[in-house]
Amino acid sequence: MARLTKKQKEAQAKIDRNKLYSLEEASALVKEITNVKFDASVDIAVRLGVDPRKANQMVRGVVTLPHGTGKDVKVLALVTPDKEAEAKEAGADFVGLDDYLDKIKNGWTDVDVIITMPSVMGKLGPLGRVLGPRGLMPNPKTGTVTMEVGKAVSEVKAGKIDFKVDKTGIVHAAIGKASFPADKIAGNAKELIDTLVKLKPSAAKGVYMKSIHLSSTMSPSVQLDPKAV
Repeated sequence: MARLTKKQKEAQAKIDRNKLYSLEEASALVKEITNVKFDASVDIAVRLGVDPRKANQMVRGVVTLPHGTGKDVKVLALVTPDKEAEAKEAGADFVGLDDYLDKIKNGWTDVDVIITMPSVMGKLGPLGRVLGPRGLMPNPKTGTVTMEVGKAVSEVKAGKIDFKVDKTGIVHAAIGKASFPADKIAGNAKELIDTLVKLKPSAAKGVYMKSIHLSSTMSPSVQLDPKAV
């Protein structure tokens, strides 16, 4: 087992492991225990009382974080020529079609989100092996396959993220940066949690939100009180 550094021990000492924190307390504490030299990401992990193996208990959706992600999201718009101007005006970093499809075939994936049109999806199918494992395959359910290309690009740039429960029943998401004020971290976290509550599957029985943890890059996690949230 790796030994804890002095800073890690100091961070651990500030967390009461017997306490369930409020969202506001946890947000402030995560900022306090973050001691890396870069602007760390703040992450949330929500364990849900669902069985993701069953289609009627899958939890997946999108949410626009009110204070953004703090990250400069690189967006590729794979669109036909008539939509290129719209995508560029909305702030897409890369705009085009066949040239970028060829680049992806050759292994290029230096983007965070790909937005495309329904008519282009047929060309993306063969690239599933490249895009799928990286979470880059556009999907109508997340709003990344649409005719409203400009709107989709603007929303992603403004802080729209998609999430999906993993096979262990946990939803992981980056909700900001450690440089954010605590109230903005809390605001983004609450927006995601509220969205998850709205998406509760009718087939899910018992306790829905089992646990919620907040952490930053390389920091220990802080456990929230799900009932208080």
